[in-house]
Amino acid sequence: MISPFPDANAGAADTPQCVLHLSDLHFGTERPAVVRALQALAREQGPTLALMSGDVTQRARRGQFAAARRFLDGLGMPWVGIPGNHDIPLFDLPSRLLRPWAGWRRFMAGAAPAEGDDRAPVHRSRHLLVVGVNAVRPWRHERGQVFEADIARAERLLAAAAPTQLRLVMAHQPVCVLRAEDDANLLIGHEAAVRRWRAAGADLFLGGHIHLPFVRRLPDAPGLPPAWAVQAGTAVSHRLRAGFDNSVHLLRLALAAGPAGPDASPGTPPDARPACTVEQWDYAPSAGRFVQAASTPLSA
Repeated sequence: MISPFPDANAGAADTPQCVLHLSDLHFGTERPAVVRALQALAREQGPTLALMSGDVTQRARRGQFAAARRFLDGLGMPWVGIPGNHDIPLFDLPSRLLRPWAGWRRFMAGAAPAEGDDRAPVHRSRHLLVVGVNAVRPWRHERGQVFEADIARAERLLAAAAPTQLRLVMAHQPVCVLRAEDDANLLIGHEAAVRRWRAAGADLFLGGHIHLPFVRRLPDAPGLPPAWAVQAGTAVSHRLRAGFDNSVHLLRLALAAGPAGPDASPGTPPDARPACTVEQWDYAPSAGRFVQAASTPLSA
């Protein structure tokens, strides 16, 4: 039975709302001190929804899935997750080709009420639409790929969003990279997908995979509205890259209150999408906690 999440953005119109974006947990390689620090960050900052953009495990083993599920359930909020390339077997080729999703379905499906396939869930609330895209292909080692059916499905969902919803697309592999060495990690088919999803109203593209946190505005293009790529680092794993320690994002949503609202500027329509600021929080080993490293307001 499909039922919606409670509204993760409910509350007073002038109260900032918060969504936790984390990725690449890689349980089996987790750092216990970082796990505890991330749990503390969730308690302190009080996000009302967590979005997990893939690779909850290192080798798709039963114990790793179980540990990841306990961690996510223990964050104290609803969460929505998609698989990454590490969440299907690597060395067990018969399982990889014939039963790639057995572990995911046993441990990760049904974590919270959501629409759609358990590998490509859809979250809806008054102020947020999150469209999960499963781009993991068992016949590929790392690179993800989207086909016409994947693009068209997300396109339809985005186009049908309510005017008040900020529209997020979440896939594991990136649609934007900053370094030439990461070009080989780009989602196959991302050019057409991003163009069509932006035309349908997508505001943010959430991803992981490369363990490099950043927030970048996508290049402007005729007829396409502004959109942003939000790439998370690895949340708790020791598999660090590019000189970054563990990292997560907090998405702060400032809800439009209409012309009479305390936050609204003159002429603000009552059905406007929320404004969003993305905060990057990095683990600081010397302090044993996550600290805010950057804050990026997303604006046109």
